Amino acid sequence: MVFDISKVSGIGEYTFKTEIHDEKERTLYLKDEKVFLVVNKNTIEVRTDAELKKLLVEKYESVMESRYFGKGGIEIVLAGKQLDENELQDLTRLSYNLS
Repeated sequence: MVFDISKVSGIGEYTFKTEIHDEKERTLYLKDEKVFLVVNKNTIEVRTDAELKKLLVEKYESVMESRYFGKGGIEIVLAGKQLDENELQDLTRLSYNLS
């Protein structure tokens, strides 16, 4: 699955930049110069609150602590298909609003 931010409704303006980190390309999406979404080749990373993070990590094996946000976010393996596109969009909106 490829994550397409253009399908996410309900978020305002943002900018993005692509960078190379550990020899891998990733795209950072920013709201007011603060990252709210990281799109890697096979994963996405979003900000979340502690309670939701705990719930999602326990419920889904494709969800883990974010490498980019650390304890403040989650990383979701897109190939896992445990979360559907609507849930990914909801998490992206939440992350945008937390930024």
